[in-house]
Amino acid sequence: MQKFPPQIDRALPTQTLSADIVVVGGGVAGVCFAIAAAREGASVILVQDRPVLGGNASSEVRLWMNGATSHGYNNNRWARESGVMNEIMMHNVFRNPGGNATILDTVFFDMVLAESNLTLLLNTSVYAVDKKDADTISAVHGFNSQNQTFYELKAPLFCDASGDGIIGFLAGAAFRIGAEGKDEFGEAFAPDKAFGELLGHSIYFYSKDAGRPVPFVAPSYALQDIEKAIPRYRNFKLKEDGCALWWIEFGGRLDTVFETEKIKWELWRVVYGVWNYFKNSGKFPEAANLTLEWVGTIPGKRESRRFEGDYMLNQQDVVRQRQHDDDVAYGGWALDLHPADGVYSELIPATHYHSKGPYPVPYRTMYSRNIKNLFLAGRILSCSHVSFGSLRNMASLGYCGQAAGIAAALCAKGKLRPADISHGENLKLMQHALLRSGQHIRGLHHADPEDIALQAKVTASSEYELREFPGDGEWIQLKEGSAQMLPLAAGPVPSAVFRVRARKATTLQTRFMTSADAINHTPEQIMAEASHQLRPNEEQEIVISCPIPLEDARYGYFAFLANDDVEVFCTTHRVTGVLTVFNYGTQKETYHTATKLQASEIGVEPFELWSPHRRPDGQNFALRLSTSIAPYSAQQVCNGIYRPTSIVNAWVADPSDSNPALSLEWQAPQKISRVVIDFDPDWDHPMESVIRWHADRAMPFTVRDFQLEIEEGKVLSKITGNYLARCEVKLKEPTSVRRLTLRILGMNGPCPAAVFGVGVYA
Repeated sequence: MQKFPPQIDRALPTQTLSADIVVVGGGVAGVCFAIAAAREGASVILVQDRPVLGGNASSEVRLWMNGATSHGYNNNRWARESGVMNEIMMHNVFRNPGGNATILDTVFFDMVLAESNLTLLLNTSVYAVDKKDADTISAVHGFNSQNQTFYELKAPLFCDASGDGIIGFLAGAAFRIGAEGKDEFGEAFAPDKAFGELLGHSIYFYSKDAGRPVPFVAPSYALQDIEKAIPRYRNFKLKEDGCALWWIEFGGRLDTVFETEKIKWELWRVVYGVWNYFKNSGKFPEAANLTLEWVGTIPGKRESRRFEGDYMLNQQDVVRQRQHDDDVAYGGWALDLHPADGVYSELIPATHYHSKGPYPVPYRTMYSRNIKNLFLAGRILSCSHVSFGSLRNMASLGYCGQAAGIAAALCAKGKLRPADISHGENLKLMQHALLRSGQHIRGLHHADPEDIALQAKVTASSEYELREFPGDGEWIQLKEGSAQMLPLAAGPVPSAVFRVRARKATTLQTRFMTSADAINHTPEQIMAEASHQLRPNEEQEIVISCPIPLEDARYGYFAFLANDDVEVFCTTHRVTGVLTVFNYGTQKETYHTATKLQASEIGVEPFELWSPHRRPDGQNFALRLSTSIAPYSAQQVCNGIYRPTSIVNAWVADPSDSNPALSLEWQAPQKISRVVIDFDPDWDHPMESVIRWHADRAMPFTVRDFQLEIEEGKVLSKITGNYLARCEVKLKEPTSVRRLTLRILGMNGPCPAAVFGVGVYA
């Protein structure tokens, strides 16, 4: 046994580490920032003050990751975030379809540990900042309570992804807390005057059926008299747990940084009081066998400091989907603001006001305006309180984080500061790097001069021309408005024949609709209407047609209005870029403070929400078109857009093609060493990380097995078991080819082969 003599001057060790970028905060945004920067060649130190990664998504808090898809309850079709954010979600669904937050922890760890340029420090709290001058950070200091070690972390660039903005706060970065008044940004949803109220914290709990009676003795601090104390207590559902109870919220009238421990104790009072009410009030005999399996030990934070960048996102940016020259990401959650009193408020717990599609987020929101080497990531981004209500969701923030991470890597490489690449040629280089990495930026497409696929002639073994969906599915009742979305070319609209049946004589109303903006998927323009007289107990065919030609390519909606007496026949056939959607109503009103207001009074436009049903539900309608549509041209794999927008942007093989293949041919031999392929990961599916079960571990539209061939059928590479959106195939050595063929060997589900993009590099 080693003995240590007594010493008066014993000191804890200090390690000094250096990198291109130091990222403080290992939540979703910090992880995405760090991975994206490391993949671009920058050396990165990621510092996390908790034992796990993921922040509010981790096993410590257990909130589901979500973003622009908004659980599917909006008009943002094919809007799931791509890049690193999507990899995390797809790995999680494949490994963890049941939504176990502990398994999600391992997904984060695997993703971070796979990056050789990335150094991870867990359990390390940053407490001090060194500055080179008034507006430049030179180092941060942290302490790890587990190994009793101090860290001095040096870098030319820093990212604050800490949630509360500890680095920005200590460094003197400009920030604000609380809501801005209407006048500052002209936000109709903002209060008349600025005030300090915030979105509160939440703590979640899980219950479990133990199979036998389980007693519960409440702790002394449990809240008493739940029915009187909590106005919304009747909303508690015994079997609802986890982040489905997001509205157990408190702290909006307190300092959500310095009083967070006080807020936590109050939330514990509520949780244990609610459980005591379930178990011991006598009103829930079905709770006898339930036990309290888990209660969060730290609160999930929503809002504290928001830091000022060179631009602050505001309400009009969200609802008008305003574009900016420096757009690098997008959001799509609703304007989701909560009453400051949280669970103790008599007001509705949240507002949910959507834009008509995802809205762009500019790069200028992602760095500090006055600390010149500080990037911002996560919920401290530069935005108003109102727009923060939308942008604050983890998948949206992760998407912004990976954009900022790639920007940081470019700064490190060129010895630039964050603001240097917000304009001019540097901005173009950054957006090019983002698109190359798989980042989808609304309105931009990838045209990489290094991609020799752009010089190739592209052909395919077949191209799907859609004329008919076979009637081999179920009959579904028209309990709500329902529509078949189809990608249509400019020009005449084909008529569509559907099979319906009525249980009694009735009139069925139909419409053909489109979106006012082709890139959106909000069916707001009624271009044709018709009434159909249906006979009872008899299958009939009806025709939905539109005499007005389309001015440009876009999605058309062949719609049925709700009629409980009518059923429509469906197909089991699924194909990339085609969906049925259902009318969930119109966003019309909300509660703003204590006053009931119409949507238009708070600067939000009322419009109908049309959303899909999740698989295995949500079948397409059986149909027959008067003329076939051909939206799946092979040439689209080189158009630089890797998801459906106003058009499908994908090649899809004919379902009868037993050997689907896509070929690129050059006039002269080309040296290639790397091929990047973008498959269809079902961008419309919200891949919530916890609570919800997912019907498919791997998306049925995604190619599972494929191989790359050159002349005479020689196989360069064969990949099996793929479930990710993007596959990068690196050849063992550069190879000279004149013809490269991507042969699809197997799918993850009964869908025809589909490819969004093929990039080929020397």
